[in-house]
Amino acid sequence: MSKVIIIGGGAAGFFTAINAKELNPNLDITILEKGKDVLQKVKISGGGRCNVTHACFEPKELTKFYPRGQKELLGPFHQFMTSDTFEWFENKGVPLKIEGDNRVFPEANTSQAIIDCFQKEINRLNIKVLTSKGVTTFYQEEDKWVIKTKEEEFIADKLVIAAGSSKKIWDISKELNHSIIPTVPSLFTFNIKDDRITDLGGVSVPNATVKINGTKLENYGPLLITHWGMSGPAVLKLSAFGARILADKNYKYTVTVNWLSKSEDEILEELTELKKVNARKQIGLKSPFQEIPRRLWERLIVASKIRLQQNWADLNKNQITALAQQITKATFNADGKSTFKEEFVTAGGIDLKEINFKRFESKLHKNLFFVGEILNIDAVTGGFNFQNAWTGGWICANALAED
Repeated sequence: MSKVIIIGGGAAGFFTAINAKELNPNLDITILEKGKDVLQKVKISGGGRCNVTHACFEPKELTKFYPRGQKELLGPFHQFMTSDTFEWFENKGVPLKIEGDNRVFPEANTSQAIIDCFQKEINRLNIKVLTSKGVTTFYQEEDKWVIKTKEEEFIADKLVIAAGSSKKIWDISKELNHSIIPTVPSLFTFNIKDDRITDLGGVSVPNATVKINGTKLENYGPLLITHWGMSGPAVLKLSAFGARILADKNYKYTVTVNWLSKSEDEILEELTELKKVNARKQIGLKSPFQEIPRRLWERLIVASKIRLQQNWADLNKNQITALAQQITKATFNADGKSTFKEEFVTAGGIDLKEINFKRFESKLHKNLFFVGEILNIDAVTGGFNFQNAWTGGWICANALAED
């Protein structure tokens, strides 16, 4: 009976274990988890609802959501894709639903549905799960793997590392000559102190274009003003794709926001027309643009050196130009970042060049596998990081199942 040890009791570790045992019931599988509880990230992800995957069903399109791992995941996604994730959970009695933004959640609307499903499968398949087992070292001795915790020693034929962004495990992997790409935060909000957005926490704009000046980084989508600056999909995707660039800048950079994603000329034309139509109305009474909430509109007016009580008819050419520029190219100074503790994602990990993605196996050591966030793969928000865990776990499970 082939022995498999999996280090890490998270999404990738559980998915690998369950599928490997289903494919080969003769495997003796043990999961070692350093914490007191397993599946902690699953529990808190998606606000406690667990954003299982994303409704994108084309492998090439799906890879575009991964700033790191885009090229490497194309082959694996042809083997286990989002549609396979749907089918897998449906077959286990956990139907999934697609929400308006294409994020996918359990129909039960709670992450507990996923946790219960995994626990049930683990029990059914007699997979051992040992908690409070922090691994201190692992190494190869002849054709076996020796894994040590403070209390005991385990011997395995095959070893799977699914320990997320564990510095300890990365350090041990380094001793086995694996290269570690240093970690930097990947999903974070921009810290911005500016009168135009102070005290506007919760105000959002649906279609903003955000650029990091001096780079090629640009993104379009919903932008959310927060108490500490800017967030929302437009910003978070930029932070993921610019993770290394922004770290190099020590998180000090300038951002240009186009609140309506229209050209300055288009907005000038619209403002000139508004001046005619609303001649006797005060400019600050209401936002003429549906997408810009009134409170933000007032700030843009003031920033353009226009009084809120001024009538549209009294706007001079310079004021209209200034307002058009505040709408289409408002520049902000960012200094620092704020990460979501529960959704914390890092860029970095095992160098992808050292992994055989047909098996998720180390190219340096036979029968050593890496799945999930331990690898230098990360994605934007929306269920993509979990999809990487399911895909890697599935392919790794198939490799483990071979006798």
